[in-house]
Amino acid sequence: MKALVVDDSAVMRKVLIGALSRANITDVDQAADGAEAVQKVQENDYDIILLDWNMPNMLGIDALKAIRAMGKTMPIIMVTTEAEKSRVLEALKAGATNYVIKPFEPNTIIGKIQEVLSKAKAQ
Repeated sequence: MKALVVDDSAVMRKVLIGALSRANITDVDQAADGAEAVQKVQENDYDIILLDWNMPNMLGIDALKAIRAMGKTMPIIMVTTEAEKSRVLEALKAGATNYVIKPFEPNTIIGKIQEVLSKAKAQ
């Protein structure tokens, strides 16, 4: 399993990498903004992406749309402080598999990771 963690905060990337590790995913690439994420997705195959919304250079929502426009179907979980229902719906409509609002409990994100990967395997 290979994952991509996208967040402009190095501390948050570390937290998310820790959550992935607890879900038995240790092959993890990192990106600090949406543009870097899109580039990495063009160059690599990922089983899951954890994607922040608010970042410099390219917002996570725009990266999400770009990744889906490439025909990529891996699960993408938005992990963001954007808690408004309209934002959640916008992300889901754009192709997010799930949505986690910061701050979160570690078990919450681990559960979402396992849930989306289990559904992806079943398809």
